[in-house]
Amino acid sequence: MPSTFFGWVGFLAKQYGGLFLRGTANTLLIAITGTILGFLIGLLVAIARTIQLGPKASAWKRVPVKILHAVLGVYIEVFRGTPMIVQAMVIYYGALQYLGLDMPRLVAAIFIVSINTGAYMAEIIRGGIISIDKGQTEAAHSIGLTHWQTMVSVVLPQAIRNIMPSIGNEFVVNIKDSSVLNVISVTELFFQAKSATGAYFRYFETYFIIALIYLTLTFSITRILRLIEKKMDGPENYVIHGSQSDSHAAIAVHEEGNNGTCD
Repeated sequence: MPSTFFGWVGFLAKQYGGLFLRGTANTLLIAITGTILGFLIGLLVAIARTIQLGPKASAWKRVPVKILHAVLGVYIEVFRGTPMIVQAMVIYYGALQYLGLDMPRLVAAIFIVSINTGAYMAEIIRGGIISIDKGQTEAAHSIGLTHWQTMVSVVLPQAIRNIMPSIGNEFVVNIKDSSVLNVISVTELFFQAKSATGAYFRYFETYFIIALIYLTLTFSITRILRLIEKKMDGPENYVIHGSQSDSHAAIAVHEEGNNGTCD
């Protein structure tokens, strides 16, 4: 048996490497799928919560909208106001006890992360929508676009760029928070670490390895997301077509072409 700290780290990494890799794969699957589905849920909720009716709208339109806003408000408050570990216990064991629904644990994990993320994403996206100048929305409505068309074509492309850092932050949080799903025996990274510690009772060395894996995941994802943000910003130097800079650029290209020709 190893006699030093790093000796144990190397031994455990070699002994349980496959176990840790499977846990890492499940953690990434839960985080990626949960974030994407949560974003879609949050997107729909945010668009619905930004529906505004004019003062002349009839009661049969106002009442459903108010009910919808109330229901979505409750959803957001409940899932933002309770820990994910409690939500996992209530949803998984509640469905089993009262509905007789024995969900596969990985499916349950993705469902729990998705609806939890959706509540946070709804407020993030709503904040991004609000940050866009109202004049753009009014202009879109003035040319006959519906609320949905205005959101999709005008507001959301700008809002999503503004909230990209927050979306990335939710993804990183989901990678870490997936560890709480071990309470329903989901075989993610933290659960696999608990299994590995049972053989040699080397808790510190095992969780040191797990901490390094989590750090590597979050660090890599953060850098990838920053590259995506820069890509969405576009080039720093660009030509506005139809402007004087466009004309100057065209003249410069023409002159270069003439200088390169030979009689």
